[in-house]
Amino acid sequence: MSVDSVTGNDLYRPAYAPDLLIAALERNLDRPALYLGDVVLTGGQMRDQISCFAQALASLGITTGSSTAMLSKNRPEVLISMGATMITGCRASALNPMGSLDDHLYILDDAGIETLIFDPTAFEGRAAELKEAARSVKNVLSLGPSEVGVDVLALAATFTPAPLRSPDVSADDASSMVYTGGTTGKPKGVVLTYRSGATLNQIQMAEWQWPDEPRFLICTPLSHAGAAFFIPTLLRGGSLYVLPSFEPGAVLEAIEKHRITATMLVPTMIYLLMDHPDLASRDVSSLETLFYGASAMSPARLREGIEKFGPVFFQFYGQSECGMTIAVLRREEHLADDPARLATCGRPVPWLDVRLLDDDLNEVPQGELGEICVRGPLVMREYWNKPDETEAALRGGWLHTGDVARRDRDGFLTIVDRKKDMIVTGGFNVFPREIEDVISAHPAVASVAVVGVPDEKWGEAVKACVVLREGGQVAAEELVEKVRAAKGSVHAPKSVDFVETLPLTPLGKLDKKTLRARYWAGAQGRLVG
Repeated sequence: MSVDSVTGNDLYRPAYAPDLLIAALERNLDRPALYLGDVVLTGGQMRDQISCFAQALASLGITTGSSTAMLSKNRPEVLISMGATMITGCRASALNPMGSLDDHLYILDDAGIETLIFDPTAFEGRAAELKEAARSVKNVLSLGPSEVGVDVLALAATFTPAPLRSPDVSADDASSMVYTGGTTGKPKGVVLTYRSGATLNQIQMAEWQWPDEPRFLICTPLSHAGAAFFIPTLLRGGSLYVLPSFEPGAVLEAIEKHRITATMLVPTMIYLLMDHPDLASRDVSSLETLFYGASAMSPARLREGIEKFGPVFFQFYGQSECGMTIAVLRREEHLADDPARLATCGRPVPWLDVRLLDDDLNEVPQGELGEICVRGPLVMREYWNKPDETEAALRGGWLHTGDVARRDRDGFLTIVDRKKDMIVTGGFNVFPREIEDVISAHPAVASVAVVGVPDEKWGEAVKACVVLREGGQVAAEELVEKVRAAKGSVHAPKSVDFVETLPLTPLGKLDKKTLRARYWAGAQGRLVG
């Protein structure tokens, strides 16, 4: 008689994210788990609210496998709702709070979302539009009183807290669907599984460097990257301090006031903190780990950050298709006097098979350029309803990240750029990241983005778009010569535009698609991607 016939399939079932959430809350029943404005919730209070919210969902017919989407500003009920949909076993998606109506409608329709949960204090009008136009939405639930949807908080208050139980799911079931930024055409729905979610938490717990007492500041959207730190922080006995949004002065104030020991920021946010006048007068000495990722950080500005904040930087490299942590650069590996090291994204984590491959799927020799390709339990299941794109992304049994990198003798990976961002000028391949690192090292430069623009002679010409620091001055010719001296004439920008700001995605990443569109509008020969 087989083991399965006696015990079912649970004998070797791993702990998925819902199991870890339950364990985290049970570990912190009487300890503060969440601070948001005037609201302070213990783990026990969060557990009870999640239980009642989950019962409210069940009363509306929302069960394991149901599809949900969240549209909200940062507020406590976001985590309660996310916990309830996790415990229920829903396939969850998030709508970016800064997204357009068309963006939101596209995701709802593409993902076949049945239940929309929204914040009536900020999005009642948008929810009404979505309710009217979205084809698949059957339930509209409001986090409070609303004329548009059912007040799910009031409904949840009619239930009595009960023990939390994990849903009956398998490793390959879809736990969430994350939409890519849409840098090439329409966004794609990345289907993540219970296996990939459990793997992410495992790697975070084992590989990431956490303070002994995590007091974690979240100032990015809870519905997106911010929530990824919820379970690990609580499992380590810590607490979350949540700001409504990112504002540099408020972040510095919160670090000082709450003696924050860890936070997560994208490079653009770090630059704004470093350049903010309050930094000199705020006590940020409690900060032990500053997790950063999502886009490349200038080595020169990273060194400046180490000088201002100390050896607290921890880089994670990943992407939607392989969540957050393909490689990491640990705090002690940030060598302030080694620009080459600061330009790396660290070394691959040992839970994944990470290699640099050429177009024929052959591993390239050390020091040569290849595409970062990954296989392992963190990899996505598929792109939703896009078999051709899925086949291309997973060609040959590898996830193709689209990032071109080289590996040094110690195993550190240096990403030279995205494949799609490569500029072909006069028949030569130029990677913008290498030019950006040279220009950003100038003391007058706050940030820079390099793109290819139409050129009759060269096909594409290298253009640098530069934001100067307050009071900073530098001639375009000086920056061009700086690049020419460091990288050669092919890499030297044919033009430099000084701009007030660079376009960012709603999550704070540089939006090169929008930047390129400014120069390619009406041009032939290249898709804006």
